[in-house]
Amino acid sequence: MFEFDRVAPQEKGVDPDSIRRVLEALDKRNIPMHSLLILKDDRLIFEKYYAPYKKDTLHRMFSISKSFTATAVALLTMEEKFSLDDKIADYFPEYVDDSTHPYIKMMTIRNMLQMRTCHASTTYKVNMKEDWVKSFFTVAPTHKPGTIFHYDTSAAHVLCALAEKLSGTDMLSYMKERMLKHVDFSSDSYMVKDPFGVSIGGSGLMATPMDVLKFLYILSKNGRIVCSDGVERSLLPEEFVKEATSNISDTLVTGPVPSEMQGYGMQIWQNEKGGFVLYGMGGQLGISIPERNMLVVTTADTQGIAGGNQVIYDAIYENLLGSSDESPHTEGITGDAASLAGSSYKDLLSYADTLRIAPPRLPENYGYTGAYKDCYTIPELINEIVQSSSASGGNVQSNGKSFTLHYKLDANKSGFGELTITLDAHGTSTLSFKQEGRTHTINFGVGSMQESSFPIYNIPYTAGGMWSRGNVLYIRAHLIGECVGSVHFQLFFEPNEVTVFMRKIEETYFQEFEGHLQGHLI
Repeated sequence: MFEFDRVAPQEKGVDPDSIRRVLEALDKRNIPMHSLLILKDDRLIFEKYYAPYKKDTLHRMFSISKSFTATAVALLTMEEKFSLDDKIADYFPEYVDDSTHPYIKMMTIRNMLQMRTCHASTTYKVNMKEDWVKSFFTVAPTHKPGTIFHYDTSAAHVLCALAEKLSGTDMLSYMKERMLKHVDFSSDSYMVKDPFGVSIGGSGLMATPMDVLKFLYILSKNGRIVCSDGVERSLLPEEFVKEATSNISDTLVTGPVPSEMQGYGMQIWQNEKGGFVLYGMGGQLGISIPERNMLVVTTADTQGIAGGNQVIYDAIYENLLGSSDESPHTEGITGDAASLAGSSYKDLLSYADTLRIAPPRLPENYGYTGAYKDCYTIPELINEIVQSSSASGGNVQSNGKSFTLHYKLDANKSGFGELTITLDAHGTSTLSFKQEGRTHTINFGVGSMQESSFPIYNIPYTAGGMWSRGNVLYIRAHLIGECVGSVHFQLFFEPNEVTVFMRKIEETYFQEFEGHLQGHLI
């Protein structure tokens, strides 16, 4: 078995309190974290998952997939299937003819790895119902290849298609057989496929955080490691790893946050700590910090949170690294100092055991100064609505502990005809929509989290709610699995009406849960 030896952080000179400060900083900023793994001097000093995530939960790694695709390309070059300076059009003649733009014909595999294609954006998003690979060769280019960096996910997708074309199997299976089996990569990991059967090489990897850490470790060792069978092997060409993890392309203009303006290699980002980053949308990060011989992996969902990834970078760099500089090295310490370090580690583990995706809460120093303060207690207004409606013969229910309100909805694009909400401050609350004779129900807690399967899409989720004001309920459902993201509901209650705002933060689906609904109490 390929496993990292586990030691307490203080045994590798890392103050346990510094790790706790990372966790607390992320919690303070309301960042929905899913995992944090830290490897120091090739030893695992911290590994924790936020419930309901577990160590073996497969997670959508989004653009970390690109780094895997680049590695598959490297493996194929080892087999002399092609050269990085070959023209990509030569391998897809079915999509190229005399009308193909010269910029597309001159584009090389190296250009694509470096994100210096002739496209300024992802080509298959022009029309996702048509062949995704073909779009790369038919969408009009914007500039000469090999020049300007633009984040073009379709480049990784076509490289993945190339890998599958030449290997005769799906890309991840090929990588497992050639390389990943030597680190016991998860057997149930897989790549999500596009509508035409090609693995989504730019964002489709489903794997565990530990899988990503193992992959990051291989790269940090320039491809040469002692494998699961005890044999030392070169799994990747050293020259390729050094080039892929170096600063080749400028990202100053297009980098979304400061930590992603440090440059780009080949499907791998640079960082300001002299290392590199495997980057995936939403906080999927594999961070190399060579000056500390440290690797850090996070999974999260920062989608919809402006600068959310930067919050993760800052929490790690400012707390974990800063405190390591200032703290004495603790290896071999004895007496009171050792006792203190051990106590801090026990405190860290106790705190980490409580980690879970939290229900929404008001931001720190929230400016609202109204009378309503308790976010997690059902406001008196709801009781008043129930009593008033009951007195007038309305269709409401209450057993003293929970309240159920029924609303007829105005015509809307989602086709929802009725909305029913049951509120229970101490158990499971529900939000239900009727659509063409079907009822779609979302379970949530008020001040707690509830797990279930999201309606229509049958995707696991965990959801919680809070009262941001005495008549405003906010519910957030965190999606788990291939569709990492979230669906948000804001309900504004009046004596006889409810206004609902729905927002989905997810790339492809859940369009039914976008926009506004207007309901009247029945």
